[in-house]
Amino acid sequence: MRAIGMTDEGRAERQVYAAVDLGTNNCRLLVAKPAGDSFRVVDAFSRIVRLGEGVGRSGELTEAAIDRTVEALTVCAKKMRRRGVTRARNVATAACRLASNCDSFLARVKAETGLSLEIISTGEEARLSVAGCSPLLDGVCEHALVFDIGGGSTELTWVTACPGRAPHVEDWISLPHGVVSLAEAYGGEAVSADAYRAMVGLVADLLQPFEARHRLNEHISSGMLQMLGTSGTVTTLAGIHLDLARYDRSRVDGLWMRFDDAASITQRLLGMDFEQRATHPCIGRERADLVLAGCAILEGICETWPVGRLRVGDRGLREGMLLSMIHGDRCVTAGKGKD
Repeated sequence: MRAIGMTDEGRAERQVYAAVDLGTNNCRLLVAKPAGDSFRVVDAFSRIVRLGEGVGRSGELTEAAIDRTVEALTVCAKKMRRRGVTRARNVATAACRLASNCDSFLARVKAETGLSLEIISTGEEARLSVAGCSPLLDGVCEHALVFDIGGGSTELTWVTACPGRAPHVEDWISLPHGVVSLAEAYGGEAVSADAYRAMVGLVADLLQPFEARHRLNEHISSGMLQMLGTSGTVTTLAGIHLDLARYDRSRVDGLWMRFDDAASITQRLLGMDFEQRATHPCIGRERADLVLAGCAILEGICETWPVGRLRVGDRGLREGMLLSMIHGDRCVTAGKGKD
């Protein structure tokens, strides 16, 4: 979408960009303006809506979940209008890919909020996640494994990292399990040790074909593989690891965390009941029944590829969309300037 009356010269610099990421569990918005090679956030919004609640069993979005999501998207649309957004991309992921009644949901969103949602593929989801967190690639390792533990799926991307160049996506895999779907299948409020190990084993088994195809463990042994996690699970564990009284993105984003520290936190969480997890300042009631499923997915990844430490990114799809739009507009402007 091009802003009316805006000339090509400096078009990207005068745009106000917005990115909406509607996942299985969360609805997130960032509004930003270009700033150097990146952007400056001028507004943001995040709300747990659990759009994908029950989709794994029924194959449909429930009316209650739709109502919650439309309400959150209405807030997003109002913020975008108030900030004078001129360029936006609004995407939906796993829950909408699976739901048989998604078309009617999209129509209602458009009618009530004015927002057009784009259902993206798992491959596009992986690509945007890498684009969003690429500033956290350390530039020393030749390769990186970037993963995003979502609500309805988990994307893992095998990346070649070249200093001074955008990371190149070599391959990706999307597991049909995220924190919501696993919690619904194995339990979330009360998670036994057996149920937890079953989740870990399920994830590890699903990762074996990807390992066989690329032999990531050979790169681990040479010390040339970085692991980068971007999701609510890893940011939650990072907040607990830092013993934060309140979640602080500035301290979590970019943090390096050892596998054994993550494992110790998981054991602490397994020893808590639902209420104890719900009252933890870095978890809260809305995530208390999902956090152990996320820990199980993370442990399955760590067992498969024992890098020893991972970098935590509190960034992902929204940042990837913003950077892609800004850089794309700059390229168009530069190209027209040569005509």
